[in-house]
Amino acid sequence: MRVGVLTGGGDCPGLNAVIRAVVRKGVQQYGFDFTGFRDGWRGPLEGSTVPLDIPAVRGILPRGGTILGSSRTNPLKAENGIRRIKDNLTKLEVDALIAIGGEDTLGVAARLADEYGVRCVGVPKTIDNDLSATDYTFGFDTAVNIATEAIDRLHTTAESHMRVLVVEVMGRHAGWIALHSGLAGGANVILIPEQRFDIEQVCAWVESRFKIRYAPIVVVAEGAMPKDGEMVLKDSTTDSFGHVRLSGVGEWLAKEIESRTGKEARTTVLGHVQRGGTPSAFDRWLATRFGLHAIEAVRDGAFGHMVALRGTEIVRVPLADATARLKTVDPRLYAEADVFFG
Repeated sequence: MRVGVLTGGGDCPGLNAVIRAVVRKGVQQYGFDFTGFRDGWRGPLEGSTVPLDIPAVRGILPRGGTILGSSRTNPLKAENGIRRIKDNLTKLEVDALIAIGGEDTLGVAARLADEYGVRCVGVPKTIDNDLSATDYTFGFDTAVNIATEAIDRLHTTAESHMRVLVVEVMGRHAGWIALHSGLAGGANVILIPEQRFDIEQVCAWVESRFKIRYAPIVVVAEGAMPKDGEMVLKDSTTDSFGHVRLSGVGEWLAKEIESRTGKEARTTVLGHVQRGGTPSAFDRWLATRFGLHAIEAVRDGAFGHMVALRGTEIVRVPLADATARLKTVDPRLYAEADVFFG
């Protein structure tokens, strides 16, 4: 059997660990051959490949990013996209495809498997941790660690100048990074997409910290929105999956806090720093296990499924179920952080 592998959507730490595990087990235990597709769905769409064998995956376990490259290409929007993918898979003699990605990448894999008969197995990847069928996605733990370290460092400079520091982290529809890093980093305000915020309440929390000579840290997810307003956008252009470019709420928030309280405020946007660099030990462990179980699913013919973490077990779930809805922060979890606000 020849198996194709692709990584789609935003990059994140742990992608290379999945690729390594898939190839090592597939070659050594099952005798499979592998084809790596370049740049997400653009690879099978255009027939763009890279060699993928055991020598190609040596030494990549601790590396961030992806040796295959990635993109936000949506083949469902391309002219004759499905036909081109199926033709290229046939021409390259690829019998099955492992798609490693988040909601959008796996959504395409689900359509290809369910509607067009492409033999796909999915591996969940997103730093946002917002796929409902799995307890955790790899990349999330690393992103939280990076954000937490940044918050730790910002505390000292905030206290030195007695100013408000607003930290904007990733999280389009789900505030998992903001909640986890905010709690771990001792933030005084945490704002997430699931709960619209009252700017007056935010300012009240900020002022209460200054009363005890303590410089507040505000952690805000990029998709957080005020009660009386809309999502703050970088610009109005969209990618091939219809997503607008976020970022800007941190800067808007700092200006509002400064104008309403008279306190100096600054913004730090962590952006793609959260995606880059060496994966944490947990993400290497999880990504490796996902890879091992993904190639096992291919061997078993469990196409149209995604591997997922449930507790400590790796299970298989239908791709359609995995992408049906997003996993967002439970209001009860967010309420637990209330005691630290203000």
